[in-house]
Order: sequence, then structure tokens, then C-alpha cells
Amino acid sequence: MADSRTRQPNNLLAAAQAQLARYVQPGARITLGLSGGVDSVVLLDLLARLATSFPFQLSAIHVNHQINPHALDWADACRTLCAAHNIPLQVQAIRIEDAPMLGLEAAARQARYAAYAQLDTDFIALAHHRDDQAETLLLQLLRGAGAKGLAAMPALRVTAGHPPYLRPLLDIDRSDIEAWARQHGLHWVEDESNQDTHFNRNFLRHTVLPHLSERFPAWRATLSRSAQNLAEAADLLDQLATLDATGCIQDQRLNCAKLAALTPARARNLLRHFLALNHIPMPSQARLATMLTQLTGASADSQPCICHAHWELHRYQGWIHLVSLSSPIQPSLNWHWQGETQLILKELGGILGFTPTTGQGLDRAKLDQAPSVTIRLRRGGEHFRPDCRRPRRSLKNLLQEYAIPPWQRDHLPLLYCSDTLVWVAGIGVDCAWQTRADAAGVLPEWTQSVG
Repeated sequence: MADSRTRQPNNLLAAAQAQLARYVQPGARITLGLSGGVDSVVLLDLLARLATSFPFQLSAIHVNHQINPHALDWADACRTLCAAHNIPLQVQAIRIEDAPMLGLEAAARQARYAAYAQLDTDFIALAHHRDDQAETLLLQLLRGAGAKGLAAMPALRVTAGHPPYLRPLLDIDRSDIEAWARQHGLHWVEDESNQDTHFNRNFLRHTVLPHLSERFPAWRATLSRSAQNLAEAADLLDQLATLDATGCIQDQRLNCAKLAALTPARARNLLRHFLALNHIPMPSQARLATMLTQLTGASADSQPCICHAHWELHRYQGWIHLVSLSSPIQPSLNWHWQGETQLILKELGGILGFTPTTGQGLDRAKLDQAPSVTIRLRRGGEHFRPDCRRPRRSLKNLLQEYAIPPWQRDHLPLLYCSDTLVWVAGIGVDCAWQTRADAAGVLPEWTQSVG
């Protein structure tokens, strides 16, 4: 028995129009992700028909993954199709990276969406349909995903940093899309890799789901409904995490004591929320639980560090700090200051500014008399005296006293006049080089962008 809510081909235009009316404001720019396959070709046909009466600007983008030997032919087919409709088309070739780590499908998708994120448009229209939704839910189940992963795809996804994704055909079956294409004599390209059951999605589509249809013919609508229910559950979890994060998350820091006070389930939910806020890939459930134990269960004086993706999670002074991994820095690096108002220290990820002052900072007269002024890195054995009431001490002890995080200590700029250490970022000016109350001075200020 067929699903009674499946729309017939003639109703596809009305369905697409209803989605546009729901989300798209008059005059908006819509860019269609056009692969050349039947799904995106049908969506192009529908949007082209609607553009004559619905006030929006339509364009398309074709992403050439440079994988298939027919890729250039597909791009030409998209050009021909868009030219026939008088629709502007952008063809963008991309390079697939991280395929060994992510798998070819996931790496291609990541690269494609990175290209979409750069578009100057109001909406990116994608031709995902109800079969895609159900297949995605099953794949996520087999990966052991949580509620957010099982929520699959929304009709409209709004994410900071790129245009919203709009899926006007998400409630339409693949069979109805193919029927529309045949009825209207559309032409599309066939990607032979869609028949390769080596890929998990194709294995489900061609091997598993035909058997499922024999017993559960309404599986598309049923699984789509489950995805919607899970999306609501995921939204509630996000709302709970937002409540738990109050006073607990500050920029790229998470309070350990408040995290540990939550129940394990809420603590895991908050840690996921913290990672998501910083656009960090989600760890597996087992990995997340291990991270939580190490970060909240360690003794107060320990400083555990956990590597994940391209980040480190440090526990320091009761907070979890996110630190972006960067290339190793050579301790022998140095920079010369010749009176500039600022120096961009690209290797350290920050800017060292020099502000003229009176009665603050480094004594200007002494600076002008110094044979050379250089910025260097800590190498060990340095001594420094920022407080004239106290003796000279090792820089190592001062960094600890001033609560400079351990991962920053070897990357802090140190200012030298000849071979004398006169200023340390985060600590201040050496006693012998401090400006008198009425004298001209220069105040160094270190601004680091990350970590």
C-alpha cells in the first residue's frame, strides 16, 4: 500500500512554491547546487518555472570534484541546461582533501559545502528529498549517532558563517521527482558511481531498502517523521545546554567545577555544546566520555591535555581551555623593532603594539640609546625583575606566579635591548627600564588572536 501522503508529480510545483513562500522573502537571491543529476535538474526546472511569478533571483553553481572521468562533460551539460533557461551558472573546480581520513564521500561533501559557504547569496537550494532523508537517518543510526545526528536534514538550515541551506523537495519521494523529469522531458547526467554498492549509501539504496519496501512500503514517510521527532529532541538538548552554559562558558573556556556538578548525561551534553560553539568536530560517545572523565576527574594540581582534531583541551586553574594546534615554533626566532607602532608576529599569531605614553611602560630615552631592540622567545634560564620591591627572579617562576597558561609560555614575545631582557608579555617592564612619572615612555601591548 502506497503512502497516502506522497505527492503526485503534478503537485511538485505547488510543493516547491509552498516551501519558498514559507522561507524566502521577495527579491531574495537563490543559488541552486546543480550536480546535473535528476534531482537537481528537476529542482532547477521547478525554480525556473516559479521565478516567472515568484520574485526571487535564481542562479546556480556546479561543483566539479575532479574525481570522475566524465566530470567535464557534466559541467558542460549544466552549462547547456542553464543557458537554455537563461540562468547564470558558476562552475567551480575543487580539490578533495582528507579522503584517507574521512572517506571519499565525506571528503567530497566537505569540500563541496566549503565552496557553497563562500557564495554571495541569500539561500543555497539543494535537491535533497525524502529518500535522502531516510537514508541519512539509517546511516547515522549505523554510526551510532546521537539525537543531533539522527535529526538528519531540516528544510531550512541556518548556520553562522554561510548562507542558509534550503531544501524545497525534502517531503517529496525520489520516485515522484523521477516521474516529473520523465513527464516534462528533462535531460540529466547519470553518475555511474551511484550504482557502486561499495559506498554505504548505495548499499542501503540498492540492497537493503528494496527489501524494506516489501514489508514496510511507507518507510520513507515513517523514517522522515522519526527524523523530525529527533530534531525536536536535539533542539531541547541544545536549549538545556544553553541553560547549563550560563556562567560556565566564557569565550574558549569551560568551567570544570560546574561541568563536574552536572549529571553525566547533562555534562556530556554541555561538553558537546562547548565543542559545537567553537566549530570543533564531535568525538564519538566513548571518546567524549573519556574526555569528560580526564578533564573533571583529575586532581586539582594536575594539568591534563587532550588532543582532538586540530585542537588541544587543557585543564588549567579550574577551567578547560581550547587551544588551536599550530605549527611548531623555532625558539631561535627573533624580530627587530625600529620604532614601528606595531609589529605583526605572524608565527606567534598576534600583534605587538607600541604606544607612546608618559610615565608608563619602557623608558623612551633608554630605548633610543639601545644599540638594538629585538623580540625573542623564551629559551630557558632567563631572569627578570618586574617589581622593584622584590629581587630578580627566574622567568619560569614569574610565569607561574602571573598565571600564564603553560601552553603560552614558550610563545610569548620577550623584548630585549641588546642582550638585556626589559619586557615580558603578560608580566610587564623590568624595574631598571621602567619610565619615571614625568618621562616619555613606550607601552608594549601584546594581542594574541587564538589560544
